[in-house]
Amino acid sequence: MNPAAQHASSYYRASVGPMPEHPALIGELSADVCVIGGGFTGVNTAIELAQRGLSVILLEGRRIGWGASGRNGGQLIRGIGHEVEGFARYVGQEGVKYLQRAGIESVEVVADRIRAHNIDCDLRWGFCELANTPAQFAAFRSEQESLAALDYRHETQLIGPERMHEVVASSAYAGGLIDRGSGHLHPLNLVLGEARVAASLGVRIFEHSPVLEINHGATVQVRCAHGSVRAGSLVLGCNAHLDELEPRLSGKVLPAGSYIITTEPLSAAQAKALIPQNLALCDQKVGLDYYRLTADNRLLFGGACHYSGRDPLDIAAYMRPKMLKVFPQLADTRIAFQWGGKIGITANRFPQVGRLSQHPNVYYAQGYSGHGLNVTHWTARLLAEAIDAGHSQGMDVFSAVPHMTFPGGKALRSPLLALGMMWYRLREVLG
Repeated sequence: MNPAAQHASSYYRASVGPMPEHPALIGELSADVCVIGGGFTGVNTAIELAQRGLSVILLEGRRIGWGASGRNGGQLIRGIGHEVEGFARYVGQEGVKYLQRAGIESVEVVADRIRAHNIDCDLRWGFCELANTPAQFAAFRSEQESLAALDYRHETQLIGPERMHEVVASSAYAGGLIDRGSGHLHPLNLVLGEARVAASLGVRIFEHSPVLEINHGATVQVRCAHGSVRAGSLVLGCNAHLDELEPRLSGKVLPAGSYIITTEPLSAAQAKALIPQNLALCDQKVGLDYYRLTADNRLLFGGACHYSGRDPLDIAAYMRPKMLKVFPQLADTRIAFQWGGKIGITANRFPQVGRLSQHPNVYYAQGYSGHGLNVTHWTARLLAEAIDAGHSQGMDVFSAVPHMTFPGGKALRSPLLALGMMWYRLREVLG
């Protein structure tokens, strides 16, 4: 078996629960819907479709959860994207309110799925946004007031700089906003558990079945190396790994590198001292840091989004100094795991959900820009609703936001965006 088709050598892979292997596609099959992509988007769309009584075949080129769904930071945080109020000119004020509510309710969709199917994925509640500057902390008050206006039912709490020791053992921050309605979990165990749910509903799942060609028409034919699928509708849930399978979509998403390190297990006392309330934490920098404790008391530390298309040769050497800026007390702590992966970034940091205008029976969702854990579950519901009922008002709201294609083609779009992000980071440093 090709090692590149197996899961990354991550903490998640080392601590994963049952991981059954699904067969490769062989022969000619048919279904109401063919879903391409075995991450959160594809698996949850398959669940939603099967629950509506449609027959579904899911194709994954490698393993279920191989991509970002099985190797991300595990932070289950409310929100759709960055500053959805800025899209009012496209979706109107009612559309903005819908997106704000969707950012909250999408977390509840994940929680409901975990509870309903007893998925063991180390779910813990509690998250804290971290302010790097006093101005950022001041903005948290407006955010808290906005949540109250939306009747947010979970506790939120502003933490001033003098009380940050209650949240994190670091002097790096100017304050925080605790949200008890967000949290953290083991993403690989979640997506694998959801795949088991999909299979129990009759979804036929095939791994090691990369799609080679799509033939469009009233019936879509999807061809793999040793078989094909005919379906009335097609869902593209490949995100950063769509490549050239559908260039009209892949050019609108930049595959950006994101990296994580995990320490050796800390003692219970060390872990309690480091993050006293076992929260997920994330700062406000352009190249943000995010971190949390794992179920066995390791510090999982991630961030450093790379737009250049080139991964660090030594992820631990690259990430460890960033961790020590926050936690210098971990200087003698060993790094046990290091890994990276690709996330799908859009130019406006807003997810892309809809159907191809040229082929209206082809649906897609991609470009979650760091909010994939919750938003994938929400967009899966919208895609299934649109396919089953022929229309989804929620998908119409998402589709109303325009998305640019990154300039320069496949060869130049990453370097061009990297230059742009350098400018934003320079502005951040200069204040």
